Amino acid sequence: MEFSTEELAPIAEQIAELCVRKMEREQDRQIMALENGLRQGLKKLGGMVLTSTLSQAERELEREIACQCGGTLHYQRRREAKIESLFGWVEYERSYYAECECSKGKAPLDEEFGLEPGKVTPGLARLLALAGLGLPFGESTNWIDEFLLLELSENSIRKETQSFGQYQVDCEEKLKGKCQDEAYLQERIRTETEQPEQLYGSLDGAHVRIEDPEENEKWRETKVGCWYRVEVVPVNQQTQRHRKKKEIGYQALRAKDQQYYCDIQEVDDFEPLFWATGCQAKADLAKELVFLGDGAKWIWRLVGTHYPNAVQIVDWYHAEEYLEKVAKDAFPNGEKRNTWLEDARTSLWWGDTSFVIRACQALALRSEEASTALTYFRNNEHRMQYDHFRGKGYMIGSGTIESACKQIVSHRLRCSGAQWKVEGARLTAKARAAWLSGKSSWETLCSLRAKLPLAA
Repeated sequence: MEFSTEELAPIAEQIAELCVRKMEREQDRQIMALENGLRQGLKKLGGMVLTSTLSQAERELEREIACQCGGTLHYQRRREAKIESLFGWVEYERSYYAECECSKGKAPLDEEFGLEPGKVTPGLARLLALAGLGLPFGESTNWIDEFLLLELSENSIRKETQSFGQYQVDCEEKLKGKCQDEAYLQERIRTETEQPEQLYGSLDGAHVRIEDPEENEKWRETKVGCWYRVEVVPVNQQTQRHRKKKEIGYQALRAKDQQYYCDIQEVDDFEPLFWATGCQAKADLAKELVFLGDGAKWIWRLVGTHYPNAVQIVDWYHAEEYLEKVAKDAFPNGEKRNTWLEDARTSLWWGDTSFVIRACQALALRSEEASTALTYFRNNEHRMQYDHFRGKGYMIGSGTIESACKQIVSHRLRCSGAQWKVEGARLTAKARAAWLSGKSSWETLCSLRAKLPLAA
């Protein structure tokens, strides 16, 4: 619902005249006082309009309506209800029906507008959830007070935030069910006309501290995934870091159209979500699928099982980090350390992984880090052909998924003093992932909140 300027102009003129009279009477012509007064006044006005609108919104009164049980509900009376909206608490009247054999009652207006008496409206729920996604629940109460002029409890914000996480879980469960249906998958292959030319995928994990008496573990891993496309950074948007990459033979690339997903689960339980979100992103139909990750075995097991034709790339920076650890551990002398590291790094950059393996092997007997790195490079040699990958125009850094872990987990779930139960952390992370995935994903959850099947 939108209002045109023409529709609102007469009302605005009346409010302006009221403001002028109040300023003259109170001898206060400060813009801040005017703005604050308007905010408070418009909040009151919004509440009055919402009350009147809901009380007048019912269609023609019916004496009888159908009950969900198959019986008949009979009109009783106009019954008062109270909801908390963007404008504060609002009281309204609506028709109430009862006297069915199932003993249930119903207020059709509440169902039509997605209202639950005594609770918050969908519009307010949306903003409470956003506040809880961005800030610790305790701090978010101050945000709500400052911006919406409403006093709400920490628990109210927590509840709405995690409710949005539950809507995301519900969406994912439906998606997983569809993507386990062989008939659906075959039909999809036959009928899908749009196949991505190129698609990227990444997986990683980030740990959350759990303060739950029922949990023996103090930390749980949140598995985070992302499907995305890649584009060349325009010259006018390139930073010094981008230009530096260009100097060493690497295109300046960046991710776009990111779709995030996550869960606090073991790998086997997480696997259906990995497959289902991939189907949603058309990873299985992509003409070229490129997958980036660190050396974690669980990542490459999932990729190899579901997308055996994907190009597999170990993140360059993780590989480089292994070399730095070896150099630091094996060479106390700074000059020798720098020489070894530069030779190994250059060889790795140009795809000579065999040189790196030999260099680590020569140090393995006296360096534990070298022994660890040797295994790492041997296991991932085919995922480290960086000269070939760059030649094909592939992104070789997993900054996209590293950023996802920070945005979804670190920036919110690992705030100072944060204490989580597993389910609370899980739902908050899922809601945050949906929000970060863009407007379409978030609006899907908001529409679910607005259409909840509620009873009076």
